[in-house]
Amino acid sequence: MTERSKTISIDGRRIGVEERPYVIAELSGNHNRDIKRALKLMQIAKDAGADAVKLQTYTADTLTIDHDGPGFVLQGGQWDGRKLYELYQEANTPWEWHKELFDFAASIGISVFSSPFDSTAIDFLEELNAPAYKIASFEAMDIPLIQKAASTGKPMIVSIGVTNLPEAAEAVEAIRATGNDNICLLHCVSAYPSKPEDANLATIPHLSKAFDVVVGLSDHSPGTALPCAAVTLGASVIEKHVTLSRTDGGPDSSFSLEPDELNRLVEDTHAAWSAIGRVNYGIKGEDEKKMSQLRRSLYAIRDIQSGEEFTTENVRSIRPGFGLRPKYLPKVLGKRAAQAIRRGEPLSWELVS
Repeated sequence: MTERSKTISIDGRRIGVEERPYVIAELSGNHNRDIKRALKLMQIAKDAGADAVKLQTYTADTLTIDHDGPGFVLQGGQWDGRKLYELYQEANTPWEWHKELFDFAASIGISVFSSPFDSTAIDFLEELNAPAYKIASFEAMDIPLIQKAASTGKPMIVSIGVTNLPEAAEAVEAIRATGNDNICLLHCVSAYPSKPEDANLATIPHLSKAFDVVVGLSDHSPGTALPCAAVTLGASVIEKHVTLSRTDGGPDSSFSLEPDELNRLVEDTHAAWSAIGRVNYGIKGEDEKKMSQLRRSLYAIRDIQSGEEFTTENVRSIRPGFGLRPKYLPKVLGKRAAQAIRRGEPLSWELVS
C-alpha cells in the first residue's frame, strides 16, 4: 500500500485526524417542504459551528417507480406501510430550491454539498459547483454512480452502512480508478433510529487501517454520545440529521438533533478530539502541575533537635509534596538530623546525616 496523507479538503477546510472533527448537518427531508424552514436550518447549523450542510438530490422517479408490489411498500419501522414512491415525493429537496440554498450557504459562510442518487443529479450539482459528493449507504454499491461523481476529482464521502468489506473495497477501488484519492468512508448503521448497542464503533479504526483513508461516522442514534466516542477512535467526520423540533414531524425527525443538541454535538466532539492528545503518564498540563503539590512527601511532624534520631514519632509521609518522596522513609528512619528542624518543615537530604 502506498503512503497516503489521510486528509481531504472541502472548501479549504482540511479534514483528518490532525484537525478538529468536521461536522456535517444533514438536512434530509426535515425541511418539511418549506424552503424557509430549510434556510433556517442552514443558519442554525452555521450558528452551532457545523462545518457543512448536506442535502439530498433526487426525485421520486430517479429513486424508484410508482408501484405497490412486494418490496415497494415498507414493512416495519417508522415508515411502516409507506410506499417508497410516496415517501420520496414527500422527503426530496426540490431541485428548484438548490441554487437558493447554495447561494445562502455562501452568504453565511458554511459549505453545502449533496448526495446525488443518479447521474442527472451529479450533472445538476456540477452546475452549482458542489465542493464534494456524499454517497449514501444504499448507493455505496452503485459503481457507475460512484465513478461518475469521483471523476469530477472532488472529495468523495461514502457511507458504508449496509456494505460489507469486499463491497467497500470495490467502492474505494472504483474511486481510485478515476485518479481521485480524496476519500472519506463513514461507518454507519442504516437503521432509523439506530441502537447504540448495534454501533460497533471498533469498525472505525479498522476502516482506517484497511483502506488508508479518512474515516468518520454517519450516526442515526439518539443523542450525541456515539459521535464523541467515535472521535476518540479516529473519526474525523461526523454526520447527524438536524431538525428545528422533533415535534414538528417530518420523515427523519425522530432521529434528528434539535438546535441545542447540535450545539452540544459540535462542542463535545471538539472536546473529545482535544482530549485525545498523546501518550502521557507524567504531569498533564499546568493545572495538574499545580495540583501535584498535594502529593505526599516526608515532613517533620514535630520539632527535631540537631543530632536527634529520625523516628516514626517525628517524621511522617503527609501532604503536601515538597519533601523527600515517601519511598525514602525506611532510609531516613534511624538516621540523625544534620541540624535543627522545625515542625512542618519538609525533609531533604541536606537535613539527613
